[in-house]
Amino acid sequence: MKKAFLRPILTALLLAIIATAGARTLSPKHEMRAAWIASVENIDWPSAKNLPPDQQRQEFIKLIDRLKNVGINAVIVQIRPCADALYDSKLEPWSMYLTGKQGVSPNPFYDPLKFMIEECHKRCMEFHAWFNPYRTVKDTSYKEIDPAHIIKQHPEWLVTYGNQRYFDPGLPQTREHVLKVIMDVVKRYDIDGVHFDDYFYPYKIKGVDFPDSASFATYPRSFTSDQKEMWRRDNVNLIIRMLHDSIRTAKPYVKFGISPFGIWRNKANDPRGSETNGGSNYDELYADILLWMQNKWIDYVVPQLYWHIGLKVADYKTLAEWWSKNSNGTPLYIGQGYYRVDSNSKTKEWADGKEISRQMTLNRTIPGIGGSIFFSAKSFLDDNLNVNEQLKAQFYQYPALIPQMNFIDSLPPNAPTHFSVKNRKEGAKLNWSVNDTTTSELDKARYFVVYRFKDKMDYNNPANIYTITRDTSILIKREKGRRRYNFSVTALDRLYNESKPTKTVKVRL
Repeated sequence: MKKAFLRPILTALLLAIIATAGARTLSPKHEMRAAWIASVENIDWPSAKNLPPDQQRQEFIKLIDRLKNVGINAVIVQIRPCADALYDSKLEPWSMYLTGKQGVSPNPFYDPLKFMIEECHKRCMEFHAWFNPYRTVKDTSYKEIDPAHIIKQHPEWLVTYGNQRYFDPGLPQTREHVLKVIMDVVKRYDIDGVHFDDYFYPYKIKGVDFPDSASFATYPRSFTSDQKEMWRRDNVNLIIRMLHDSIRTAKPYVKFGISPFGIWRNKANDPRGSETNGGSNYDELYADILLWMQNKWIDYVVPQLYWHIGLKVADYKTLAEWWSKNSNGTPLYIGQGYYRVDSNSKTKEWADGKEISRQMTLNRTIPGIGGSIFFSAKSFLDDNLNVNEQLKAQFYQYPALIPQMNFIDSLPPNAPTHFSVKNRKEGAKLNWSVNDTTTSELDKARYFVVYRFKDKMDYNNPANIYTITRDTSILIKREKGRRRYNFSVTALDRLYNESKPTKTVKVRL
């Protein structure tokens, strides 16, 4: 009885100690700090259907500028919500979430994907293209289907489940089409990553089996009638492996990441599972994330831990630690439920505005967690309960480089050359040159890190990062109370391998 009484007090005390320690912890130099930008139902961008293209562009710039100001260094943008496209595609029609009517291009014309990638890269932010692999229609009552849509072209590939239409994952035609669509984007656009969220087989409707008996009968492979669930998991395994291999062959620097539902499997169903009691990827969505990590079929994983610390069914701390222990070397970032922060929430942990800070503090104490991705970007515009400032003040005080992926490539680019400084009336102009002797996109200099040292020249301390830029020159403006600094520059390649630094130059500002 006494132990049960004391447990909540001890837990609260422990979290308070962690929070205090976390506030003093130096930000890591490499950390994923990303946000999802959802287009389905116009959740984040564009804010409404059929906005004028100029307004769409202005909204996107406003959004990523806000994210950049908080410290975000990557975005995950949903460009294919329902077998449609927020980009110029010959394979699938324009999305109604962009223009108001499926199949209608922006007028005046522009390619939103090309625009978004360019704007993100100008700001040294990564752009990951987010695809929904199987959903084709979110609401079967929608009748204005474009003739080029897959429903009209190949209705035999699709099934209806609930009020939505899906590709049948059991058909090889489905895998081939999805692969073709995604690889078209990989090859034509300068994306940094391909991203799936938690929607594989749809979430189950109680008492309703997914209608794939015909495809199972036609393409059972070696599975028997009592192994249908294993067959479903294998259908998803096949497309994951196909995508991994195809992306790696075409553009090795393009990362392939998955953001699964937060529970792989409950321990009650599998000794390898977590001490939780909720739905699971393995049993409901037929997504065996553990297998994909073990086989190195994905380059990063982002479990959606949209629950608070202490929730009995799915405790955030329990799950963060479980994913850390079971990621098998796969880079691990945490999906944070920023959207849940609300002063009117019935859950006190989300109503007090501090839960994101508590979770971020905890993340920094768990080995292997390399960053966070927030759902969703709109939350940063709303800034409920001042979470943006909490992130900036406590966790994102300094810039961070995207985590490296040495299992893809670990060779750094050449260091910049001809580093010099020219004094000007308004400040000091730093100049340097690119020293690329390779045609490989993996090894070319992509960005440059400008370091400013007041005292000790420590390149591992992110407090010494003055800025990250794509340019080969930068103007350092004069400060009040002039003093001397040492400046140096390094080069980064597509996978954030860092070159040796240039010599330092002294600058009086």
